[in-house]
Amino acid sequence: MNTNTVYVSFLFFFTFSTVLQLYLSVRQSRAVLAHRHEVPRDFAGTVSLEEHQKAADYTLAKQRLARYHVLFDAFLLLVFTLGGGLNLLAALSMKFSDGPITQGVLLIALFVVVNNVLSLPFDWYATFKLEARFGFNRSTMATFVVDNVKALLLGAVIGVPLLYAAIYLMGVTGSLWWMWIWLLWLAFSFLLMWTFPKWIAPVFNKFEPMPEGSLKIRIESLLERTGFKSKGIFVMDGSKRSGHGNAYFTGLGDNKRIVFYDTLLQDMQPDEVEAVLAHELGHFRRRHIIKQMLVMLALALVVLFILGQLMPEAAFYRGLGVVYPSHAMALLLFLLVLPVFTFPFSPLRSLMSRRNEFEADRFAAKTVSVKDLITALTKLYRSNAATLVSDRWYSCFYDSHPNARERIAALRALEKNQNHDKSP
Repeated sequence: MNTNTVYVSFLFFFTFSTVLQLYLSVRQSRAVLAHRHEVPRDFAGTVSLEEHQKAADYTLAKQRLARYHVLFDAFLLLVFTLGGGLNLLAALSMKFSDGPITQGVLLIALFVVVNNVLSLPFDWYATFKLEARFGFNRSTMATFVVDNVKALLLGAVIGVPLLYAAIYLMGVTGSLWWMWIWLLWLAFSFLLMWTFPKWIAPVFNKFEPMPEGSLKIRIESLLERTGFKSKGIFVMDGSKRSGHGNAYFTGLGDNKRIVFYDTLLQDMQPDEVEAVLAHELGHFRRRHIIKQMLVMLALALVVLFILGQLMPEAAFYRGLGVVYPSHAMALLLFLLVLPVFTFPFSPLRSLMSRRNEFEADRFAAKTVSVKDLITALTKLYRSNAATLVSDRWYSCFYDSHPNARERIAALRALEKNQNHDKSP
């Protein structure tokens, strides 16, 4: 490996990835704009032209912001690498400590703080301009500031000990350090999943047990039929920050929870809420979460192995503009440039996710009324101003869920089969 090879390879993939992201965003905007003046036929009776145009305008605004974000992130990446930004942070960390492990922790901490501060204007604009313009923002400036401070402090409490352990292991476990780091990451991931619902999520939101009533009875009956055991059904104050609605599972083992946004419950009938939950239970029953975790852990092992081969190579650092090689620098530098090389493979991840969504829909169709799931999804599209139209290539790279027309068409085919099975 030589310095020039690393330098040229990085610039090639950097340019390709950046241009590809911009190109896909433009394609998505053009597709949405081309269908803005007419509701797709499959939704003509359930989504008004005004709602469809709001979703189109919302998507166009988000894509414009996304293109600026892509360019800004690309600029920052060049500044941190070839521009010497990481060298500056490394030199600064050396002034505060003589110990290599503490220097490494400070290097990564400084990067996180600087990167977050530089990205704040985009977060502020998205929250108080873009989301507010379309009626979704419920957050205040005080909440915005407190959330960011909480995230920074929480990241320090969790991340600093983890970094100390990781950098220490990299220095004392020899050539197989990457395996030890993977085992550390494995243990940390499971611990985080177990602790998140009870101790981390409540730092940012309030979670109240779902009140007694017919809806809770229906949900408990559905959970019993599908064999899902949880530590409770909770309602989250999502309306504190946004008008968007959602529902999700969280936790691990005996610490699993079911969480509904209060905004979702306000907008849907009990049978529709039950249908949404049935879809989520489909992910559980088909073991999608476990499968995704296994894939992520396997990829993490591969990534760490590759880093293990690159870390001793001086050309790895010099080719990316770094003059202060260290264990922490290798970890930070590799994770910083990795997305440049992996973005072209995004369709593989998105394809697996979309297949899981279709499979979860099929499970729900066997558990509840497909008609209820269709109406629930349509309400979610309307209330979240989700576009009903998506460019094929953009969807291939970015969409973790099937586009609206494909998904509803598949559900209507299932509904037809369901009605056929019920007919005498």
